[in-house]
Amino acid sequence: MKNTLNIFTTLCILLLISCGGKEEKKKDGFSYEKKAVTEQKSAPTEKVPASKKIDLSNKGVGPITSLTLPSEIDETMATHGAEVFKKMCTACHRPDKKFIGPSPKGVLERRSPEWVMNMILNPEEMVQKDPLAKALLIEFNGSPMANQSLSQEDARAVLEYFRTLK
Repeated sequence: MKNTLNIFTTLCILLLISCGGKEEKKKDGFSYEKKAVTEQKSAPTEKVPASKKIDLSNKGVGPITSLTLPSEIDETMATHGAEVFKKMCTACHRPDKKFIGPSPKGVLERRSPEWVMNMILNPEEMVQKDPLAKALLIEFNGSPMANQSLSQEDARAVLEYFRTLK
């Protein structure tokens, strides 16, 4: 019994010594008090979503390297483009609001015509190589644009339809 008491006492002393105040804690300056703020935080920068960013110089990645739009809208082409859009694109896009994909309304105020055409014709490569297309993919929850295999003429008609959306 005396032996057990000696072992127990020794263990208690060792436990108290091992849990005692170490110099390391004093050096770290551990305290429960709130530290004074020494630097001012700058105002948070407002992050503009990719769908709202304006980049009219980027032509994207794809077959369209140059495209000049006439000042007048070709109504026949725009009508055809509206039909193609309604048939092929409305599963993910709405003309005037954000849906699964961005709204095409005002897109030519934010993107070059070449970029829009390349996104319609070549969405897979655009999402892999174009930084803006990558950012849009992230913004729209990783929903990639499906390649609808449109001809360049149909894609150009859709672009003309986009010009009518004001």
